[in-house]
Amino acid sequence: MKVGINTLTATFVVGVVAGLALTPDGRAWMRHPTLLLGGQASASAPPSVETEAPPVAPPAGPAPVVAHVTPLNARLAKGELRIGVFGDSMADGLYTGLYRDLQGQPNVSVTKFSQVSTGLSRYDYVDIQARTRSQLDAQPVDVAVILFGTNDAQGIELDGQVHAFGTDGWKAAYAKRVDDLVALLRSRDVAVYWVGLPRMKRESFDGRMALINGVVSERMRALGVPYIETTALTSNAEGGYEAYLPNDAGRRTLMRANDGIHMSMAGYLRMSAPVAERLKRDAGLTADPAA
Repeated sequence: MKVGINTLTATFVVGVVAGLALTPDGRAWMRHPTLLLGGQASASAPPSVETEAPPVAPPAGPAPVVAHVTPLNARLAKGELRIGVFGDSMADGLYTGLYRDLQGQPNVSVTKFSQVSTGLSRYDYVDIQARTRSQLDAQPVDVAVILFGTNDAQGIELDGQVHAFGTDGWKAAYAKRVDDLVALLRSRDVAVYWVGLPRMKRESFDGRMALINGVVSERMRALGVPYIETTALTSNAEGGYEAYLPNDAGRRTLMRANDGIHMSMAGYLRMSAPVAERLKRDAGLTADPAA
């Protein structure tokens, strides 16, 4: 039985719409219906779609050789240490916490480069690789703190094929985008720190975020990039979701927003604290020299 391109396109659109409904910023993306077909309304016909696309070959062999990046303490010794926060709406909150954590440090600046409704899956909406390159051209940084993923539990189009979320092809395609972003930053002598996604309220969504964390953490190990895990930090004593968690003083504090995805200000400060401590340690701003 032959299937026409219109049938395939309709199948893809339905799948993408369903995927968008599961993402926290999905409503914003769905306000751009032409993007579901790969770009502008006047664009040429979309690529053929296969729901079971052949998997992309995952990165093989040893970690790729990357250019040496200047250590943070050496950068700070020469002048201002410029920190940029990249990512989606979750990274917006992380930026706020990190800014508050580091605002008292001399010669350290924290700038927000994150944008809501973005991610590494939908480059037809915002190409993060191209956007990051443009941001670095306009405003160079020394350190990139990255947090993506809350909008990424949907298919990835690569070389005319759409890889369904969670498949081997999707994992390989997502890993490639992670690798490409790290390579771009390191080519500009930018030190990279990747922050993992927190615990989520809805079990199915939490499982999707855990899958993304797994792909990213494996690539960070392979690339030698510091990965700051936050799932345990945002879980209760039993390892599950809970909106109220003990703060440093042991007092139960609201850590989550009503959507069960984003954090309250206290929650973002909880996530940013280990990131700030790692940055201060690597920059020589703390008395603790432990690795």
